[in-house]
Amino acid sequence: MDNNKVIYILLTHSGSLLSRCIYVYTREPYTHVSISLDKNLNELYSFGRIRPSNPIIGGFVKEDVVNGTYARFPETRCALYSLKVNDIQYKRLKKELNKFRMNEDKYSYNLLGLFGIMLRVPVERKYNYFCSQFVATLLYNSGIFIVHKHAALVCPEDFRECKKLKLIYEGKLKEYSYEMKICS
Repeated sequence: MDNNKVIYILLTHSGSLLSRCIYVYTREPYTHVSISLDKNLNELYSFGRIRPSNPIIGGFVKEDVVNGTYARFPETRCALYSLKVNDIQYKRLKKELNKFRMNEDKYSYNLLGLFGIMLRVPVERKYNYFCSQFVATLLYNSGIFIVHKHAALVCPEDFRECKKLKLIYEGKLKEYSYEMKICS
């Protein structure tokens, strides 16, 4: 099987209240994880704010790096990684993403799961995920094993330290999206 498809993992730190709280605890440069099917980040998914102006209600979201929540935090820092996958893994990933898209109203943010990470106890709740748990689950269910721990214990640091991911950009998210707009 040829590894001729590429997916992207985006790590960010927006400076939102939740990201600052996570940073205080972890001291990690990135506090949020998203997954994209394209380098331009047009198909970017995660668990986070459903409405950019409301930090309380969270769930499955298609993120917009220009007009969505990131527009509220223009100084967002990011690291974008690429990962080569084979055709079967890519098709499974798209199928898994479609399950989330088709049922997006069922999903909520797994805030309790964040406390589970602190206690090193996986907290799984049906239809509830936090960002890194979502990305890890999506990858595991697609046959892509790059992080070797329970999905409910995966955090942004695990992706940042993963040797299978190739760093392709690090800096301000708005500068990356601007570069992609110029190149398109």
